Amino acid sequence: MKPIWIVDDDHSIRFVLERALQREGLPTRTFTHASEVLAGLRSAPADELPQVLISDIRMPGDSGLQLLARIKEQHADLPVIIMTAYSDLDSAVAAFQGGAFEYLAKPFDVNQAIDLVKRAMQERSTESVASPSGEAVPEILGQAPVMQEVFRAIGRLSQSHVTVLITGESGSGKELVARALHKHSPRARGEFVAINTAAIPKDLLESELFGHERGSFTGAQAMRRGRFEQAEGGTLFLDEIGDMPFDLQTRLLRVLSDGQYYRVGGHQAIRADVRVIAATHQDLEARVKAGQFREDLFHRLNVIRLRLPSLRERLEDLPVLVQHFLAQSAKQLGVDSKRISAAALARMQGFNYPGNVRQLENICHWLTVMAPAQVIDVPDLPPEFSGNAAKPSEAMQAAPEGAVASEQTAQPAMSPAAGGQVLHTYDQDWAWRAQQDAVTRLARGEPNVWAQMTETLESQLILAALAACHGRRVEAAQKLGIGRNTITRKIQELGLDA
Repeated sequence: MKPIWIVDDDHSIRFVLERALQREGLPTRTFTHASEVLAGLRSAPADELPQVLISDIRMPGDSGLQLLARIKEQHADLPVIIMTAYSDLDSAVAAFQGGAFEYLAKPFDVNQAIDLVKRAMQERSTESVASPSGEAVPEILGQAPVMQEVFRAIGRLSQSHVTVLITGESGSGKELVARALHKHSPRARGEFVAINTAAIPKDLLESELFGHERGSFTGAQAMRRGRFEQAEGGTLFLDEIGDMPFDLQTRLLRVLSDGQYYRVGGHQAIRADVRVIAATHQDLEARVKAGQFREDLFHRLNVIRLRLPSLRERLEDLPVLVQHFLAQSAKQLGVDSKRISAAALARMQGFNYPGNVRQLENICHWLTVMAPAQVIDVPDLPPEFSGNAAKPSEAMQAAPEGAVASEQTAQPAMSPAAGGQVLHTYDQDWAWRAQQDAVTRLARGEPNVWAQMTETLESQLILAALAACHGRRVEAAQKLGIGRNTITRKIQELGLDA
C-alpha cells in the first residue's frame, strides 16, 4: 500500500498524525520541509509515492501553498490536505484555488483528520483553478468552526457562477460574504453592485434594478442604467430579498429564468450576464407558505444556500474581532489604537449581541471615542453591559446548550479512592473561570493557549479517573469513554506515568 506523506515542521503534529494513521494500518512517511517532499517525489519509486499528502501551510522555506502549486504541476491527481493554525479566509480560498482536496484548521480532531485522509484516498481532485484577483475587500475574521465552514464554502464556490442565497441574522456580515464570493470568483474583474431591496420605496425599486428610458414616467428626464446593467459581467448582490415586493419578484424571476430584461418603458430586451447573490434574514420557506414570496423564485435563488452564524454562535471569535475593530476605528479617527483589559473582554463575551458583528463594530467605535484611557476597562463599557457578566448563569445564556453545568445539577465531587469522602465542593463557576483564564492568556499574547489549557484539563480528567479506579487504566478509560490505547498514549504524552 502506498504511504501517506506528512510534512510539518512541528514534531508533535507529525507524531500524532503518524501514530493515528499507523493505528489504522496506513503506512506513513514524514518530512519537516517542502524541499524534502519535492526531493522525495523525484527519487521515490512509483510504489512508494504518496497516495495522500498532508501539509502544513506555514513552514521554513517554501510554504504549504507553494508546495501545493509545485505538486499540482507534476502530480495533479495527488490529493493534498492543507493544515494551518492561521484559519483565515484567504488561506482557505487559496488552498482550494490551488487544488487542495481539503483545508484542515488546527487544532483538529484526530478522528476527523483520519476520516479526511480515507476520503482523499478514494477520490481525486483535478480541478484547474485561477488565481484570485479583483479589488481588495474587508477581511472576514473567524477561528470558530462555524466560520471555518463558511470559509470552506467560499473556497469551493470560487470557480463557480452559480446563484447563492446567504441567510443569517441582521448584522452578521452577509454582504462581506457576498463580496468575498465575488472577489474569489471568475467574475472578480467585473463590478460588484449591491442593493438593499428593503431600503428603496416600491415605486422606485423597479427603476433601480432594471433602469428606465427617458420619459417613461414623470421625472424620467434621461435614460438611466439599472443595477443589473451596472453589474454586467460581474455580481449583483440583492440584500434583504425576502422583503422584495411581490410583483417585482415576478420580474426578477424572469431575468433569472430567461437571462434578459427590459428597462422601465423600454421595448428592447437587454441580455443579462450577471451572477446573482441574494441575502435575507427572513425565513423564506415560511414566507412562501404565507403567500408572501414566490415559490418558483425561491427555488431559483436557493441553488446554493450559505448560512452565516450569529455572533452568539461564535463568541470565541470575539477577542480577535474586538482587536480588529478597535484598530480599524483608531485608523479612521487618526488616533492610537486602544487596548482592552481581560475583565472588560470577559464582560463583553457575556453579552447577547442582538445586532451581531455590526453591533460589536459600533461598540468598538464608541469605545475608541468615549473610553478615557488607552486601556479599556469594565467601567468604560457602554451602559448595556452594566451587570451583564456578574454571574455565569446570566452571561452564558447565549452559550450552546449543555456547555455549562447548571446550578441545579451541580454536585459535590466524590472520590471512591477515599472511601466516598468529599474531596472538595464542586465549583459551579468552573467553566466561567476557565473562560476568564483563557481571555487573560489571550490578552497577554501567550502562545499555544489551546494546547496548554487542553493538556491541563486532560491531565486532571485522567488523574481523577485513575484515582477513582485505583490506578486501573482500562477501567479508567471505560469511565472516561475513551479507548485503552488513547489513555495509555495520553499518560505518556502528559508525563503522568513519571
